[in-house]
Amino acid sequence: MQELAVFGGPRTVPAGMVKTWPPLTQEDRDAVMAVFDSNILHGTSAPNAVALQREFAEFLGVKHCLVTNSGTSALHMAIAALGIGPGDEVIVPAFTYWSTAAAVLHHNAIPIFVDIDPVSFCLDPDKIEAAITDRTKALFPVHIHGMPADMDRIMAIARKHKLLVIGDACQAHGAAVNGRKVGTIEDTCGFSTNRSKNLSSGEGGLFVTNNDEAFRVADMLRQFGEVLVHGQEREYNAYGLGWMYRQHEFINAFCRSQLRHLPENNARRLEFAQYLTAALAEIPGLKGPATPPGREPVYFSYIVRFRPEELGLDLPVPVFKAAVQKALAAEGISLGQWQRVPVPAQSVFQDMEGYGKGCPWNCALYGKQIRYRGEDYPETLRFIAEHAYLGGVYPPNTMELMELFVAGLRKVMARPDAIQRLAQAG
Repeated sequence: MQELAVFGGPRTVPAGMVKTWPPLTQEDRDAVMAVFDSNILHGTSAPNAVALQREFAEFLGVKHCLVTNSGTSALHMAIAALGIGPGDEVIVPAFTYWSTAAAVLHHNAIPIFVDIDPVSFCLDPDKIEAAITDRTKALFPVHIHGMPADMDRIMAIARKHKLLVIGDACQAHGAAVNGRKVGTIEDTCGFSTNRSKNLSSGEGGLFVTNNDEAFRVADMLRQFGEVLVHGQEREYNAYGLGWMYRQHEFINAFCRSQLRHLPENNARRLEFAQYLTAALAEIPGLKGPATPPGREPVYFSYIVRFRPEELGLDLPVPVFKAAVQKALAAEGISLGQWQRVPVPAQSVFQDMEGYGKGCPWNCALYGKQIRYRGEDYPETLRFIAEHAYLGGVYPPNTMELMELFVAGLRKVMARPDAIQRLAQAG
């Protein structure tokens, strides 16, 4: 049996073998450089902006799309375009990147958190109705890690209670539920094209909807509250409060080039994920993600669960996880984590200072006292304690790398004695 690399044995994954995302091609470079030749660098009617909107709408099968400068701005537009505002509550999962809740706060509404389900780690439909009040205006499911939420049940709850549904698909370009892509199911939806996302442009976002009125409002909000009509002189008159959420043409051109390869890149992620999950099913101490029936994930992140009891180790899961991560890092395998506490446990929700004087929570249009407690979300806490993310599960990496990952995982998990030593050493 080979000694673990952390104790001086050979490393499983050669240094420099794990490539970064996204794959960059000469096609990408040519698309960006062509913007200089066009001398059209920005604008809501710029050719790449208009083309990207059309192409992404066609990819999803949705009526309207607007390019934005970030996923967070797209989510804010998705909230604002539906008339959600002061005094309104929006139900948000307790596990998400906090910009989901920030988008609610940005339009002076109140995030109300609900726990996640233990299989998909998305908003748990079984817990939604208990959180609905006379102030609830919308549900805000997040398609986290590229796994679509249970949209059939969420939409049924929304119809029953006459609520709006906003989608956070920042990590889920191309994910689907029973054949329908996320972004086409909800009333409005936002996507991110940050560098890490399945559709990457470095930074940026996309707002989508089938609702004509929501599209009209979002289009106005995107540029200072003005109404701009292509081919007509700009009026320079704000019809309502708006923001500067435009994107520039270099990003639009890059995103269009990346969009052409999104289906094949998603297919590679799926291939890698399915291989890893099958392998992990036979490696005691670790487990891959599960896919509920009817869901078609796109694996923005590949999740690994830590299970010390399968190795006969009497260790708290976080201690076991830290020891395994240390051993795997020495083998050249990165298992990281980005969320350390439930969103409602973050300081912004504990302090509730908002705009400096407690807004929007102390807004006279709300008139309620609420308190956020991280301990109220046991499944979120369990997910954070028991899971981490395997880096590199995307192209331009190859199946050869996935095979080395599996070899390294088997190597480490075959040595519970070494894991115990690392755990005791802290």
